Amino acid sequence: MGAFSRFLRAFFYVLLLLLFLGFAIKNTSPVVVRYYLGATWQAPLVVIVHVTIALGAAAGALASVAYVMRQRRELLLLRRRIPTLPEPPSSDGTAS
Repeated sequence: MGAFSRFLRAFFYVLLLLLFLGFAIKNTSPVVVRYYLGATWQAPLVVIVHVTIALGAAAGALASVAYVMRQRRELLLLRRRIPTLPEPPSSDGTAS
């Protein structure tokens, strides 16, 4: 990877960090989240947004675990079914 592409990637990450930081600074007012049965949670808006995003990402990753495990199991079964292939002949024309 070239130096210019590393610079662009670093610039993008710094820009993203500044955007998140600006969002966090602008949204510090407390918000009340009301749950069922009268339960409430009061926290700054930025905390609630970040917790919600983190929980959504964790739920998505957890939901994909079953699919990945099923694919791994199927791949293992298919590998066991395939017989060992014979060695290909050498390209120089000599018998081994």
